[in-house]
Amino acid sequence: MKPSRRLLTVAGAIAVAMAAAAYWWPGRAQADLARITGQNVLLITIDTLRADALSVYGGPAHTPALDRLATEGVRFDFAHAQSVLTLTSHATILTGQYPFQHGLRDNSGYRLARDARTAATLFKKAGYVTGAFVSAFPLDSRFGLNAGFDLYDDHFGGAVATSEFSMSERPASVVVPLAEKWIAGATTPWFSWVHVFDPHAPYRPPPPFDTEYAGKPYYGEVAATDAALAPLLDQLRRSDRPTLVVVTGDHGEGLGEHGEDAHGIFAYESTLRIPLIIAELGGGSSPASSLSRLFGARRGGELSSIGARHIDILPTMLDAVGQSVPSDLPGRTLLPREERVGGAPTRIAYFEAMSGMLNHGWAPLSGVLVGRDKLIDLPILERYDLATDATERQNLAGRSPTEDGALQATLKGLSPTWPGQRASEDAESVGRLRGLGYVSGQAPVKTKYTDADDPKRLIELDQSIHRALDAVSAGRLVEAEDIYRQVIDRRPDMAIAYRHLALIEWQAGNADAAIAVLRRGLAKGVTDVRAVAQLGEYLSDSGHVAEGIGVLEPLGRNPAADADTLNVLGIALARARRNDEAQRVFERLRELLPGSSAPLENLGVLALDRGDARGAKTLFERAIAVDHGSSRAYAGLGAASMQAGDRSAAYAAWSKAVELDPTNFDALFNLGTSLAREGRMDTARPYLEQFRRTAPPGPYAGQLREVTRLLQTGR
Repeated sequence: MKPSRRLLTVAGAIAVAMAAAAYWWPGRAQADLARITGQNVLLITIDTLRADALSVYGGPAHTPALDRLATEGVRFDFAHAQSVLTLTSHATILTGQYPFQHGLRDNSGYRLARDARTAATLFKKAGYVTGAFVSAFPLDSRFGLNAGFDLYDDHFGGAVATSEFSMSERPASVVVPLAEKWIAGATTPWFSWVHVFDPHAPYRPPPPFDTEYAGKPYYGEVAATDAALAPLLDQLRRSDRPTLVVVTGDHGEGLGEHGEDAHGIFAYESTLRIPLIIAELGGGSSPASSLSRLFGARRGGELSSIGARHIDILPTMLDAVGQSVPSDLPGRTLLPREERVGGAPTRIAYFEAMSGMLNHGWAPLSGVLVGRDKLIDLPILERYDLATDATERQNLAGRSPTEDGALQATLKGLSPTWPGQRASEDAESVGRLRGLGYVSGQAPVKTKYTDADDPKRLIELDQSIHRALDAVSAGRLVEAEDIYRQVIDRRPDMAIAYRHLALIEWQAGNADAAIAVLRRGLAKGVTDVRAVAQLGEYLSDSGHVAEGIGVLEPLGRNPAADADTLNVLGIALARARRNDEAQRVFERLRELLPGSSAPLENLGVLALDRGDARGAKTLFERAIAVDHGSSRAYAGLGAASMQAGDRSAAYAAWSKAVELDPTNFDALFNLGTSLAREGRMDTARPYLEQFRRTAPPGPYAGQLREVTRLLQTGR
């Protein structure tokens, strides 16, 4: 009887297996997205990823890892972002709110509220451990997206010189292994967010993708990103605990379509439509997954053409783990199959692009998608039928006032608001964002925008600004100056052109010309606080301290004065020997930036000026404890050590400052000249030569003369 019983058991298993194989067979166009209490959740966001870039979407980039994931779950072929900028889109994904609800309307000048409800805070409340691994500065923890994360890994380099166009990012090949290691060490359910930045401009795919995609570097970056993600997805497939995986892009890329090379100005499908793939991996101990492995079967690879949105991602993740979805979220879960098929209730999608308004003074762009009907609300209205015109070449606005009006009413019904006043970022943040191609300004908000303010009529000016940035980065300063002057001639109120042109003049040693540029901008109606503060800074730095303070003090009296303005004002007051007032400004700055080393560094400089070497040393050491990568803090520590008579400590601190930032010209000068005067010319010479070669003549004219003399005389 034993043989027959054994045969019966095997036969029963085969019957069950065949039934399971029939259900999971790839030809069936549906996927099993189950609600599994306590399953892990992985959110992967790929920066600047067009939907039509992936091979599974018919794109030219070979992406086998994401293609395979699509066969294991659901691929949405009509998914849209709510914004076309990195920080704004990620705030939407993590909060489940529209941009006008969470408040982050651009990559700079905004912070997520400290008490904001995010995916991380909700998962943490549900008992999950939470970890984020981000790849670029627009998602730095200072902007607030770290709320609720036990680990927020945003280590992509220390402070940068504001005059440099440096890249504050790290590749997927570095970030993904960090996530793999953290996930492998988790012993309880986890929620992880992995952000990769590689497809963002400039497009520099690594080997072998550089040669494979020669002439198509953007798609080479996409292919390289896919390869970097593959080990992480394979790790989850091997796990006994199931994991919900959500992969999306934060926005797309213009690639020249509609005159936009990158993203941020328009909201056409090239930058608004994104890929979205949702699948459940792992859980290998379950009968279904074991039989699937036994018979080599895969899930169906469901294709959904509903209008999925970024605001739907948080409700979906919560629903998938059995958590309740907050009723005030505007999105809906995508987990039930009835939500993913034809006949499901229409999902209205709001979208916006506010960069042109905030940075250039152009008209704000908002819009709405209802089914395949799309409205872009600008002074020159646009309406498209995406069902027949996917590339938006035929503007239907004005042909049917009824249809125009219905979409406008839908948009108005969402009650969107224009961005409120934003704060200016500190110089370091501006430098980092500029290095990634993001320009920032403080354009005035108008009560009414006309056709002349429509970005469609001004897009070439944005292209000009980016060409000028490229020219500066390549050292073609005359070309950059010409471009900025042409922009000013065309649009005299564009503050960013005046600010950048003045910066070029200043760094070239033309202080009077730099000041004249900024004065001309203010006379033309520029009200950007950054331009006013820049004028005050240049006046103070060029010896017109009293006049500079006169420009800066009215800004400083504003209770909402930004950190950069207060910093410049405090330095000017210190130069004027108004140290008590400078102390009060720096203490105010310290309250404004409790997690920053800059106020401590400024207070340390004041202590040095008082001759309090011990107090200065303490302040600089505290600044270093706050930010181990602060070159300026080490430079100050060197000065304090030298003032206290400890030469070896001074040399060590200055050397560290130069190592952290080779363009810390104060540290370079102090290190080189102190060594030279001590008779150690062989050691001093490399630092002196570096200073003479790289220091801008404007603020360092006197020091350059001294260094030249030392190099010529040797003493």
